[in-house]
Amino acid sequence: MKSSLRLGFSVTLSSITAFFLTASALQAGGPTTSVQTEFLMTLYATLEPAQVVDGTMVAVNVPTGWVEGPNIKGKILPPSGDWGHILPSGVFRLDVRATIQTDDGEIIFVSYNGVWRRSKENVEQLSKGQTLKSDDCYFFSAPTFETKSQKYGWLNEVQAVGKMVEIKRGDHVTYDIFAVK
Repeated sequence: MKSSLRLGFSVTLSSITAFFLTASALQAGGPTTSVQTEFLMTLYATLEPAQVVDGTMVAVNVPTGWVEGPNIKGKILPPSGDWGHILPSGVFRLDVRATIQTDDGEIIFVSYNGVWRRSKENVEQLSKGQTLKSDDCYFFSAPTFETKSQKYGWLNEVQAVGKMVEIKRGDHVTYDIFAVK
């Protein structure tokens, strides 16, 4: 019984110590963990002109496209699209759903939300038909995947991040997508 009390005290002390160590790290403003990424694929999607629902929402049809990476190659099938919300600040919130058919016939559903922070200059450039590149604005997404395929089932277990490579309004968007580790 005496050892049980010591064990309980030790666990409590360890928990308190762990709490203080974590609290100290947070108070110091430093991270308590890190994130690494691994390249999964490039996603290229054709974009039709936006359908303006109201002043804050647009729907964009994605009729075709492709994905290619070290362990996947395929095409984007309809139905696929983006239902974007424009916040009062001008930030564009992505709500994308797409269907991928791999080159070996498997079906993968991908969905993601994201944030696209655009300046007034960016909006003007796009309206003039110019292409924006990744250094022009903040444009990130958080894809997840769903499939019944055994070959691509590993995608079901991945949280990914996507960074826009380039976008041209009414034409295309390209992302590089990475698995978060």
